[in-house]
Amino acid sequence: MNIAIIGCGYVGYAVAKYWKENSDFAITATTTTPTRVATLQEVAQKVEIVKGSDTQALKSVLQNQDVVLLSVGAKGSDTYEDTYVTTAETIVPILQQTTTVKQLIYTASYSVYGDRNGDWVDEETPTVPSNNSGEILNKTEQILLSASSASLGVCILRLGGIYGEGRELVKIFNRTFGKTRPGNGEDTTNWVHLDDIVSAIEFARQQQLQGIYNLVDDAHLTVRELIDNLSKNYNKPDVIWDPSQTKSRPYNAKVSNEKIKQAGYQFIHPQIIF
Repeated sequence: MNIAIIGCGYVGYAVAKYWKENSDFAITATTTTPTRVATLQEVAQKVEIVKGSDTQALKSVLQNQDVVLLSVGAKGSDTYEDTYVTTAETIVPILQQTTTVKQLIYTASYSVYGDRNGDWVDEETPTVPSNNSGEILNKTEQILLSASSASLGVCILRLGGIYGEGRELVKIFNRTFGKTRPGNGEDTTNWVHLDDIVSAIEFARQQQLQGIYNLVDDAHLTVRELIDNLSKNYNKPDVIWDPSQTKSRPYNAKVSNEKIKQAGYQFIHPQIIF
């Protein structure tokens, strides 16, 4: 099987590594960063430096592929619009003209649900992004879904906050400990471990999943509970909460993962690893 990973960053690299170790897939990985080529060559047979706006380069990469994993991420001077929308607008016409690609898997974000005051949401809940970044991610999903057809399945995995090896929670919140944060810390968090992202992508490929699936664990801790646990486990100074300050977090919802579990996926880490 030929698989192209468009955007081989933190998630893409982990997936490529898993496939290299557990399959005989021919993997093509793309990056926009020349210095990452040598690293990606460790996990992919072919590595290309490609921008999401480069139609000819993407057409060359997608030629004779069976599955495409789209896992791009904005960084540095890149804008969300260029990274997500432009890439989607470039790739969809190519996929519609390609006869070999049978499935597109896209790693999206649960942030498209917006601020629901902590209420439950699932894949049937209308999206109401709370900021421009969320609007762009929402638009990207719609563009990619438009490529779905009888011959091409599109699977969108709405990921929770990503953590795992090299991106442990204590590192993510390192600058928070001992500081004052706005609000009361009662917003709900939704996280997913890198192990489960890799495993769920492989599950989606095997089961040829189509449509939208939330990919978050079962924990749904509040921000306060999460940081308190980290402070206790790593002997860090407590965070001080100030309800008089307006919180700036643009999303707050309990994201249901029932759909992907009903499809048969079993979480490796259903609870947060501290």
